[in-house]
Amino acid sequence: MTTFVRATAALTGRSLTHVRRSPDTIITTALTPVAMMLLFVYVFGSAIQTPSPGRYVDYLLPGILLMTVASSIAYTAYRLFMDVDGGIFERFRSLPIARSALLWSHVLTSVVATSVALALVVLVAVVMGFRSGAGPLAWLAVAGILLLFTLALTWLALVPGLLATSADAVSGFAFPLIFLPFVSSAFVPTDGMPTPVRWFAEHQPVTPIVEAMRSLYAEQPAGSDLTLAVTWCLGLLLVAYLLAMRTYRRRFG
Repeated sequence: MTTFVRATAALTGRSLTHVRRSPDTIITTALTPVAMMLLFVYVFGSAIQTPSPGRYVDYLLPGILLMTVASSIAYTAYRLFMDVDGGIFERFRSLPIARSALLWSHVLTSVVATSVALALVVLVAVVMGFRSGAGPLAWLAVAGILLLFTLALTWLALVPGLLATSADAVSGFAFPLIFLPFVSSAFVPTDGMPTPVRWFAEHQPVTPIVEAMRSLYAEQPAGSDLTLAVTWCLGLLLVAYLLAMRTYRRRFG
């Protein structure tokens, strides 16, 4: 365990150094969600009726935060692909270190980089008028949900990072995840959607996660939405972790 922790810390420091030297990746990660937030608040916001009173940016922010996470993990997959394609991954594997430390270093780097991008998005939302009277426990609950969601998508991102044969292929896998919030309650209530679309929107993970975060920000009981959100995140995390580890073992033995 000591060897694993030391190796993970050293490799994570290496990955964070790359991120620190290329801060444009974090800015780019936050750019698309911020642009979407500006577009929907200032162009479409006045035409969208939400079930709860308040500013549209308050309703919109949880979905934008999930988009930020999905944007960030594309860079995680890309960084892992570059390590594998450049041969550095094989060099690390030849060292007397825990092999899982190679993957965990990318996961922890993703968590740190994504947290910075999320903070930038929240800061822009506050400038746009977002306000919440939620207490520390509610904010910690939101942070916990975002952490679980980030971990789940990050482990999922390791699979294309290990399997991709080109940088273009690995960069494109995250696009469906980025646009998944559009078919949920993130931007508009699901009531007005066609029946098949509404069914999908109400039974995919983004909707309960968004609704739980929205309730926590509004100082309302999250109830079953919070339970569903945590269940979805933990389930996705477990599946993504097992899939990533299996892919790693099948490729590298």
